[in-house]
Amino acid sequence: MNGFKHNIKIVSEKFGDLLNESFIDPTQFKLFLKMVHGCIELKNDLTFFNGVDFMIHIPYKYLCDSIVMTSLDEVSIVDQVRSKVEALVTK
Repeated sequence: MNGFKHNIKIVSEKFGDLLNESFIDPTQFKLFLKMVHGCIELKNDLTFFNGVDFMIHIPYKYLCDSIVMTSLDEVSIVDQVRSKVEALVTK
């Protein structure tokens, strides 16, 4: 059984990769994309904290000068389990 991984990448000419994040849940990905789009349209800084382990703050002046790219990759269940096992082993 295969699933899909949604990726978003924000690249700045000055700073390089500002964000390179993957989402398994398509709803979370859609909400995150809407947040990025809203920040660009409303000319706000992109600031997000999930309350645990992920925080990002990109000022509007750098966000509007950056390239935002999204992609959809097919991922097998074996790859997902392998990456989780590798993460546990490296801790």
